[in-house]
Order: sequence, then structure tokens, then C-alpha cells
Amino acid sequence: MIAFHTAAAGALNATRMFDRAATKVAQSAGSDTTALLGAVVDQSEARTAFAANLAVMKTAEQMTGRLLDMKI
Repeated sequence: MIAFHTAAAGALNATRMFDRAATKVAQSAGSDTTALLGAVVDQSEARTAFAANLAVMKTAEQMTGRLLDMKI
């Protein structure tokens, strides 16, 4: 279950990272192209990190289910 909790924390961190990047996008819209592009890249990175953590959570849940099936 440690993998599930670690992935859940990672997903939460990715969500926070995405929120920070979205705020930067809104603040730099129309002013600083470099900051805007950096924030868009950060959003993409956060989205990928969230998806990876979600995949780990799903796998951990499946493994736990299989272990419980084996014990019964």
C-alpha cells in the first residue's frame, strides 16, 4: 500500500504544480512570452506527472486485489 500512498502524494503535488503554472499563464498572458512558454511547459509536465502517478495508483490497487484473492 506504500506505493499507492506515494503515488497519491505525487498526484497531489502534480495538481499543485499545474495550478501554479496556470496562475503564471494567466498573469503573463500578453506580456512576457518566455514566462508564458515556460508556464505552458510546466503545465504539460504536471499533466504527465499526474498521469504517471495515476497509473501507479491503479497498478497498486490491482496488485492489492490480486494478493487478497490469493489469500482467500
